[in-house]
Amino acid sequence: MDRTFPFRPFRSRPRGLVALAAAGAASALLITGCSSSSGGKQAQQDTGSGAPAGNASTPRMTIAMVTHGGPGDTFWDLIRKGAQTAAAKDNVKLVYSSDPNAATQANLVQNAIDQKVDGIAVTLAKPDAMKAVIAKATAAGIPVVGFNSGLGQWKEQGLLQFFGQDESVAGEAFGEKLNQVGAKKALCVIHEQGNVGLEARCAGVKKTFKGTTENLYVTGTDMPAVKSTISAKLRQDTAVDHVVTLGAPFALTAAQSAGDAGSEARVATFDLNKDLVAAVKDGSVRFAVDQQPYLQGYLAVDSLWLYETNGNVSGGGRQPVLTGPAFVDKDNVDAVAAFAAKGTR
Repeated sequence: MDRTFPFRPFRSRPRGLVALAAAGAASALLITGCSSSSGGKQAQQDTGSGAPAGNASTPRMTIAMVTHGGPGDTFWDLIRKGAQTAAAKDNVKLVYSSDPNAATQANLVQNAIDQKVDGIAVTLAKPDAMKAVIAKATAAGIPVVGFNSGLGQWKEQGLLQFFGQDESVAGEAFGEKLNQVGAKKALCVIHEQGNVGLEARCAGVKKTFKGTTENLYVTGTDMPAVKSTISAKLRQDTAVDHVVTLGAPFALTAAQSAGDAGSEARVATFDLNKDLVAAVKDGSVRFAVDQQPYLQGYLAVDSLWLYETNGNVSGGGRQPVLTGPAFVDKDNVDAVAAFAAKGTR
C-alpha cells in the first residue's frame, strides 16, 4: 500500500476520559497487573513496571502489544520493559500478549480488536498469517504499527510505522565480521522454522561470508533438544569453527554444546541479554549483534501515543526506523554492561 502520508481520522473519545486524564496527571501511575485468557494465552496488563511514573496529561489510552515471542526467551523481556516504560510515561494501559504459533498470535490480535483498544503494536514473523487480522484492525479504525519482524511486509499490510532492524543488512554485516575474525565454516542455528526474520539473518550471513555456511534447524522452545542437536552436529562435522545463533539464550546453550562435543568452534550471536554480555566479557561468546529490543518496545508504544495525540508518523509512513545493527565485542562490552545490569540491553 503506497501512501504519501498514512493519516487516519482519530476516533472520538468519551468526555469522561478527559477527567480521567486530569486525575491521572495529578498522581503517579500505579503498577498493576491482571491477566485474562486470550486465545489460549495470557494477556498481561502493564502500566510500566520498574519505570518512572507517567507525566502525560492526555486521555487514558489502551494499547495492545502482540508478539511472536516464545516462553522463556529473555529477548522479549527487554521488548516488554521498553514498552512498559513508554506506557508509564504516556498514561497508557499496556496489554501484552504473545505466542510463537502464528494462528494463535492472529487470534490475540483479534482479541485486541474485540476489546476496542486504541492502538496495536505487532510483530510480523509470519506475515501471511497476520495479514487478514491486521486488515480487520485497520477497518475498525485502530492504528497498527509493526516492530521487530516484518520489515519487508509492513507497508504492504497497511501498518503506519515500523521499528526494528533490517535483518538482511544485519546478516551481511555479521558475515563480514566472520571474515574479519578468520572463520572458515559457520553453522547458522535457526530456532523457529518459517520465521522470515531469522531466515533473512542466515541468508545475509551466507551472502557476505567468504567461507562455507550451513543452516541447522532446531526447536527453540525445547532447549535441551537444542543443546543436544548442536552437540551432535559439532561431533559429526569437525570443520565447523563458528556457531552462529539468532538469540542470546541459544548462544549460551551453543557454548555448552561445543564443550560437550569437545569442539573448538567459537560462538557468535544476534541479540543480547545480561548473561550474554557476561559471556562476551569472559570470551565464551565471541561477539553479538544488538538490535536494541528495549528501544523497539519503547518506540512502538510511544509512536501510537504520538499518533493519537498529535498525528505524528515516524518516517512519514514510508521509511522504517532502524534500531540496529550494532556489534558488541570485547572492545566495547564494558560500555554496554552497565545497561545490561539494569535489564535494558
